[in-house]
Amino acid sequence: MPDIDMTVTADDQTPMAGTLTLPVGSGPHPAVLLLHGSGPLDREGNTRKVRMNLGRPLAAALAAEGVAVLRYDRRGAGATPGAWRATGFTDNYEDAAAALRALADHPTVRPDAVGVIGHSEGALHAMSLAARHDVGAAVLLAGYARPGEEALRWQARSLVQGMPAPVRLLRRPLGALGERVLARIKKTRTDVARIVVPVNARWMRENLAHDSRDDLIAIQAPVLAVTGDKDLQVDPADLDEMCRLVPGGAEIHRVPDLTHVLRRDPGRHTLRSYRRLLRDPVDPDLLNLITTWLARQLGVVPGRMRAEGRTFSS
Repeated sequence: MPDIDMTVTADDQTPMAGTLTLPVGSGPHPAVLLLHGSGPLDREGNTRKVRMNLGRPLAAALAAEGVAVLRYDRRGAGATPGAWRATGFTDNYEDAAAALRALADHPTVRPDAVGVIGHSEGALHAMSLAARHDVGAAVLLAGYARPGEEALRWQARSLVQGMPAPVRLLRRPLGALGERVLARIKKTRTDVARIVVPVNARWMRENLAHDSRDDLIAIQAPVLAVTGDKDLQVDPADLDEMCRLVPGGAEIHRVPDLTHVLRRDPGRHTLRSYRRLLRDPVDPDLLNLITTWLARQLGVVPGRMRAEGRTFSS
């Protein structure tokens, strides 16, 4: 599968460096835009310390099914200039919208068969794109269906429950500290604020105020929503809410042992498990589910699809 360099010009003329992975054979091809989680992530979903390594295997799997994939470096990451701490949640959406338009305009791509895939924060932007643009399909990995502030509070409770017993005993004073920090962030008016350490205050304010339900009720495209039942950062129960809110319904999968980092953990899963899990590849059954579903929704010629006959347990 050939990879070609592709630069997306953002609305403010920032050049966002990316990779377009194309299927073998002549185009134009169906295509999807891949959107990663939060932070200074490069096109593969990696930071210096945390390496999701989602972009390349997902792009290869989709290209093998006849679907092209565009992924790009966030502002201030990889080969894209900028300061990620000064970039807002809304900025990330606008950059994603610019990338979606560029993908649909590319000569190797069928403009009538363009979809979106998002993981974590990327799933929220994928919801927004599907609600506001003409997309052929949307895949939501570890997304949520609630206001951002409520999602953050759920995540904080979930993470504390997985901490060692001495830390759990401090959950009330830690919770009070968290409330004070949250209140300070809400009062900020700058892009970056120092709250013990420099934080992306504008991103946090906008994320806290964002309610993904507003987008879910406006999506007309087919939706595949997948969350692991061991996800510590979003509530897997939100899958039912997504299915209820999307006007045409959504295909939902609550996957046994799947975690927020898209690897399975059959043992007791905590935040400390991430480092161990990230040594392994993204769950292959998850990749198979995504690629098979997208190929069907985006109209890949059936003869191009693999005939391995694998099934996905959920």
